[in-house]
Amino acid sequence: MNDTVACPLPRDDTDCVTLAHGGGGALMQRLVREVFAAAFGNDARHDGARVDSGGRPLVTTTDAFVVKPLFFPGGDIGALAVHGTVNDLAMCGARPLALTASFVIEEGFAVADLRRIAASMARAARAAGVAIVSGDTKVVERGHGDGVYITTSGIGALDHGLDIHPRAIAPGDAVLLSGDIGRHGTAVMVARENLHTATPISSDQGNLWPAVAALLAAGIEVHCLRDLTRGGLATAMVELARDGGWGIGMEETAVAVEPTVAALCELFGLDPLYVANEGRFVAVVPDGQATAALAVLRETAAAASLLGHVSAVPDGRVRLRTRYGTTRHVALLSGAQLPRIC
Repeated sequence: MNDTVACPLPRDDTDCVTLAHGGGGALMQRLVREVFAAAFGNDARHDGARVDSGGRPLVTTTDAFVVKPLFFPGGDIGALAVHGTVNDLAMCGARPLALTASFVIEEGFAVADLRRIAASMARAARAAGVAIVSGDTKVVERGHGDGVYITTSGIGALDHGLDIHPRAIAPGDAVLLSGDIGRHGTAVMVARENLHTATPISSDQGNLWPAVAALLAAGIEVHCLRDLTRGGLATAMVELARDGGWGIGMEETAVAVEPTVAALCELFGLDPLYVANEGRFVAVVPDGQATAALAVLRETAAAASLLGHVSAVPDGRVRLRTRYGTTRHVALLSGAQLPRIC
């Protein structure tokens, strides 16, 4: 009898970092809380941090990008690095001003691919109205860098007096979803596994600031914003409920998933609610402004929807009413459905 038992579920008491620690789920959050927050004395749990410079409120953020493969339908690591950081600023309600970038390049990486990535970053930055103002480059030995890793930092300006943060979430608030979900994670998976689909899938990666700016310009009293990256929609909602301290109810019928994305998720045993996005977000707004806010979002994404509401139950839990009328509690992933998606 074989005494060696292999379990596909990740242990949460391991002494070593696993890929699941980077998947956006419970293990990653525990790592951040017990290692980094404990060391730095900061557990902000938000996409960026507010700083004041001579009385002018600014927001700063940083992010690293290790997506595999580097090029995928609808994008690449370069554009992703720009959009990911611009979007983190946008989720704080900050107008992006400038970015910095650092590159860790593996020995032997093709210069032609590096030029392609740099050109993609430049196009994305110009389109977002930001400049890449400084950076750094390091080269590591062959076999130790997986091509190229990129880290970008950003700074943005707060041009309003709103407190866009989970602490501003209140009972009765409406939760809006900006569009369909799951396309980025499945696009990366298709490229990684060299799959072919009858209907092409393209990543949704893009700049979220125009949509946020439109909400603010329309006078919407935005309480909170969260982009749906690692861990997808489900993880973002669990984080908002936990950090806001209120329960949140979601309607499964309000979540749009393209048929090809849904089919691939079913084929590979993935839950679209947890699949990563790079161009989608949720907005928490007063219920009385939900209709107006939804109209603003639908100017750029027809699939924008009223996802649900914040309840008056202070339990920090998320409940999903399924399309069959049953109720499901939404929890954090214990591992990672699709590693290396950003």
